[in-house]
Amino acid sequence: MNPFSLIKEDFKNVKENDPALHSTFELFFNYPGLWALFFHRFAHSLYKMGLRFLPRFISAIGQFLTTVDIHPAAQVGRRVFIDHGVGVVIGETAIIGDDVVIYQQVTLGGVSLDKGKRHPTIGNNVVIGAGAKVLGNINIGEEAKIGANSVVIKNVPAGATAVGIPARVLQCDKTTTKLNHSAIPDVNKEIFEYLLKRIEILEDAVESGESKDIKKKDHDLEINYDNFIHSMD
Repeated sequence: MNPFSLIKEDFKNVKENDPALHSTFELFFNYPGLWALFFHRFAHSLYKMGLRFLPRFISAIGQFLTTVDIHPAAQVGRRVFIDHGVGVVIGETAIIGDDVVIYQQVTLGGVSLDKGKRHPTIGNNVVIGAGAKVLGNINIGEEAKIGANSVVIKNVPAGATAVGIPARVLQCDKTTTKLNHSAIPDVNKEIFEYLLKRIEILEDAVESGESKDIKKKDHDLEINYDNFIHSMD
C-alpha cells in the first residue's frame, strides 16, 4: 500500500477502536502516536527509494513534535496504534506486524552494535504494555502480550503473556487480544510467599519434632511451587 492509504487506515483505526476519542477534531491534537506514524509513513517510503538524509530529517521533525522516535528504516505494519505515544523508541531493523498496540515508553531496541538485524520482530495483534523494553533480534509471536515495564530479551511464543525482568512466559492464551494486567501473576510475590511458607514448615519441624506431618506439608508446597514454575516455561 502507498503511504497515503496507510495513513488513512491509521486514522480510521483510531476512530473505530479508541473509546477515548469523542470527536474527529481530537485526532489532530491529542494523538501524538498517530502523528508519529504519519511522519514515519512518508519517511519510510523515501528511505525505501534509497534516500537517507531527507527521511532522517522528517523522522527528526516527527520526534520533536511527538516525542516518538521511529527510525525511517523500521517496518511498521497496518493499523498499528501507538497509544499516548510519549517516549516510544523503535529501532532501525525493527519489524512490526499488523494491528499491533504499543503503549507509552515502549522501546523496541537493540543489544548489539553490529550491522544487520538487531531489533525485534513483532507479530500481528501483539499488545505491548507501557514501559516495556523488547530488546535484540528476537521474535514476539502473533497475539502475544507483553506486560508493563517488562524487559524481553528472548523469543515469546504466539498467544503467550510475558512479564518481568527479565520477562518470563506466564501463559499461552489466544482467546483474547486484551492485556489484563490485574490478571498477571506477581512473580516476586509468589516466590516470597513460597519462602515464607518454607520457613514456617521448618519452624514447625523444629518445635514439634513430628516429621511425618512436616513431610506432607513440604511435599504439598513443592507441588504448588513446581506448578507455578512450569506455568512460566
